[in-house]
Amino acid sequence: MMKYLITGASGFLGKAISKNLSSEASIHSLGRSHQNHIICDLSTESPKFESSYDIVIHCAGKAHSVPKNKNQADEFFKVNYQGTLNLLEGIEQSESLPKSFILISSVAVYGREMGLLLDENTSLNASDPYGQSKKMAEDAVQEWGKSHNVKIGILRLPLIAGPNPPGNLGKMIKALRGRYFFHIGAGDARRSMVPSADIAGILPKLSETGGIFNLTDGYHPSFVELTSVISKKFNITEPYHIPISVAEILAKVGDILYILLKKHAPFNSSALIKMTNSLTFSDEKARRILTWSPQKVLDSFE
Repeated sequence: MMKYLITGASGFLGKAISKNLSSEASIHSLGRSHQNHIICDLSTESPKFESSYDIVIHCAGKAHSVPKNKNQADEFFKVNYQGTLNLLEGIEQSESLPKSFILISSVAVYGREMGLLLDENTSLNASDPYGQSKKMAEDAVQEWGKSHNVKIGILRLPLIAGPNPPGNLGKMIKALRGRYFFHIGAGDARRSMVPSADIAGILPKLSETGGIFNLTDGYHPSFVELTSVISKKFNITEPYHIPISVAEILAKVGDILYILLKKHAPFNSSALIKMTNSLTFSDEKARRILTWSPQKVLDSFE
């Protein structure tokens, strides 16, 4: 039985991965809470290991927030980048190195607000703290893998779907249930998504092949399609559509409020761009090399 170490195992994705791997692997978790086998705050210290592992899956990280000041921006680098360096340092001091190290990264490293079927060769132009810190973590683990002859796998994930999802998908569901979500124009902009339950299934194969892969459900639902299935699931009225001209005015108001109050409004120019432009990623490489074949996100809500 393979022995896994999973960081961030108490988080949304970490829980899904641990649950789906537990029947075929021995799993140890590392994190800040006392629920973990190894208690460690990676952002401030390197862990001490009493045993070694075959595969390390690094899920721990900071996401799902917009920094309001430099200290909050620095926190992304402290957790996502320095935390990765501290983990690698701890692994180096263990009894033996793992066969493979898998980093859970993000499509945020591409730094794009629009685009269709972007693949792994797309340039990494992240300018925000989250995307930049993830890119730095990617660079660090790849260099470390080469230096220590450890196979490195990197998964760049878009919105992750599953029970009680975090991030923008969770915010959308909350807004729909609160009746304050609305479509802009036709609501036909598409977004790549990936079901959390399917990710664990390809990790053993990824640990053998290594490499960098985008993961999606291959369908990339539109806002209208997504809100339709969510509305049916929770038995709520589907959201209204507002004209783009009205949305542009609301976005400008949101921008002005931020300038005056230094607080992000629920709707601004950034949100307008996200809701009116498609941003999708190609997972053809994962399907070809890892035999990746997930369920559609829309089906997971039924």
